[in-house]
Amino acid sequence: MKFQGTDNYVATDELKIAVNASITLSRPLLVKGEPGTGKTMLAEEIARGLDMPIYQWHIKSTTRAQQGLYEYDAVSRLRDSQLGVEGVENVANYIKKGPLWQAFESDVQPVLLIDEIDKADIEFPNDLLRELDRMEFYVYETQEVIKPKHRPIIIITSNNEKELPDAFLRRCFFHYIRFPDADTMRSIVDVHFPEIKKTLLKEALDIFFEIRQVPGLHKKPSTSELLDWLKLLLAEDIPLDVLRGKDNKTAIPVLHGALLKNEQDVHMFERLAFMSRRRS
Repeated sequence: MKFQGTDNYVATDELKIAVNASITLSRPLLVKGEPGTGKTMLAEEIARGLDMPIYQWHIKSTTRAQQGLYEYDAVSRLRDSQLGVEGVENVANYIKKGPLWQAFESDVQPVLLIDEIDKADIEFPNDLLRELDRMEFYVYETQEVIKPKHRPIIIITSNNEKELPDAFLRRCFFHYIRFPDADTMRSIVDVHFPEIKKTLLKEALDIFFEIRQVPGLHKKPSTSELLDWLKLLLAEDIPLDVLRGKDNKTAIPVLHGALLKNEQDVHMFERLAFMSRRRS
């Protein structure tokens, strides 16, 4: 069983090696990289490429590790007992299974995505060490040990907002998704826009990578933002001469709102374009 990428996802050789190594080692794959480099989509495409179900756990700042296992609704049980609702004596009726438990119950090997783990509290990864290491957890309310029918392929993503504990890192196989070079980006675009004209694509990619290289940029545009921009260029049928119609390479590009996502970067490009016009 090897992951070779899919028709919808261009995976580099390094990324394919990392995915298959984590599967061989039966360890979670910890994936880092710039936002918009396809970390979350990787888990979805692994499931698609290997024909597996996927369970997704999207982490927020308020997420607790226990929520990935299960949650016991004691308040509802108390209310139902006061109302004389049937089945209140069965505590299992008031347990909500989390993504990890659902993945453990899968009849075939699944993929489990733990998305943006660095958003949670610093203790969150440590609270999952036992469950990820031993592949089991204990339900105190029903006094049962939950083990997986099939060990899930676990993909954990991080945007590097905070450092992860060493004990957690030791249990993972790590891969950093580098930002795609021009050739890889061209392959990614071909997947999404196979009919795009080569001249338009070349000009658009030149502008895109020039923007990313501008010093002092607060947020560099990502792969997903490039795809949004290309979609707009095609939808608006922007002529090549309009796309090229800039005084020089520092002028603000057409439909720049798809690429520049804060006012500081927009103002910086406007100043660069103004200074360029004054010099010309």
